[in-house]
Amino acid sequence: MKLRNRLTAFVVAPALIFIAAYVGCRRSETPAAGAPPDAAAQAREQAKQQAQAAAKKIDAAREELEQIPPPAKSHYMAIHTTESWNNPFLIVGGQNVTLRVISPDQTGSPALPSAMLKPAKARRQELELRLGDLPDALGALPSQDWPYGRVIAVEEDPAETRANRLQVRRNVETTMGVLNNLGVVVYEWPTTGTAR
Repeated sequence: MKLRNRLTAFVVAPALIFIAAYVGCRRSETPAAGAPPDAAAQAREQAKQQAQAAAKKIDAAREELEQIPPPAKSHYMAIHTTESWNNPFLIVGGQNVTLRVISPDQTGSPALPSAMLKPAKARRQELELRLGDLPDALGALPSQDWPYGRVIAVEEDPAETRANRLQVRRNVETTMGVLNNLGVVVYEWPTTGTAR
């Protein structure tokens, strides 16, 4: 009998210790229902929310831009100077994007007719933007600012240094991806011999 009790104690005691350790370890793996989630889970959730907000922003800009008709190559392919280009124009630098818009000349209204024309430089606006703000900025432009249709000229910033050219080219490629996602045709501006 003593041998049997010793054998039982020898087998049961380690088994109980093993079960207690296993249950204790399993409980530490799963957080309690009221415990706050860990930092990695919070970061994943925040990144997911930011991605959803960015997708909503791009969808809203795409809806606005769909109101503008698609471009016809015959209207814009023959234009080779920035002074003649009347659609939005992007100059991509190493840190930001410059959006150049020339508003159409409004020669007055029926209530106040005027024969006075505004010079092109007075109708020209340049905005420095972060690449993330580009969809909002393009979606906010009125359809009158797109006389050639939904096409935009893109140029590498000629004022950038040679050392920054690789970063500028990466930004141009990213910008083109954003524009393609918005449904805007990209006209890569010839950089040889054009004046700003």
